[in-house]
Amino acid sequence: MSGGTNDKSKALPNIPELCVFDLDACLWDQEMYEMRAMPTDKIIGDLNGRGKGVLGVMSGGDKISLHKGSIMALQAHADGVYPGMKIAFASSADTPFAEKVGRASLKMLEVLPGLSVWDLTMRDWDNVDVNQIGRQPPLSSNKAKSHFPFLKEATKIRYDRMLFFDDCNWGDHCGMVSAACKEEDTGKGVVAVRTPRGLKEEEFNRGMLLYSNQYSTI
Repeated sequence: MSGGTNDKSKALPNIPELCVFDLDACLWDQEMYEMRAMPTDKIIGDLNGRGKGVLGVMSGGDKISLHKGSIMALQAHADGVYPGMKIAFASSADTPFAEKVGRASLKMLEVLPGLSVWDLTMRDWDNVDVNQIGRQPPLSSNKAKSHFPFLKEATKIRYDRMLFFDDCNWGDHCGMVSAACKEEDTGKGVVAVRTPRGLKEEEFNRGMLLYSNQYSTI
């Protein structure tokens, strides 16, 4: 882990209890509804200077890869840079098959050599799947009405202790979640950051800072 990431984390007086990532075009570079096959072949490459691992997976002729900012954020989490923070996913994958492709990709793509994205997430929750992936009932295309209420119920974490990243290219999920998912006693809710070109390191750091600033006013 770079010293810069550690330095930034130490400068934050407040850290979210739950960091939620959208998948398509945010955590990784593809849209699952466009994939035509379950991921099979693994592409091995350099994991941000931390060794060789599964950098990409092939869905037919399409390569699914984590964005560089995603790898940085997940590696920081794996290293315990943000004490007390857990992670989860909120994705409105269009079809049951898109959801299957997404879940399979999470289990294949690696954060560190031998540690998949899925394994890292399950480590946070003692192997209980709290993730909200898809839009089949009881989920919907509206994350503010389904994904986040279910996340709150499953994790027992308040909305004003959550940070959310979403590309928002197909709808303003960040705006809707921030507006609707608030706590009555504080009037504060989910801090949300748009990542229109996929999660970048500066966007992740900005989100952490935005959350820290909001928490300081509660």
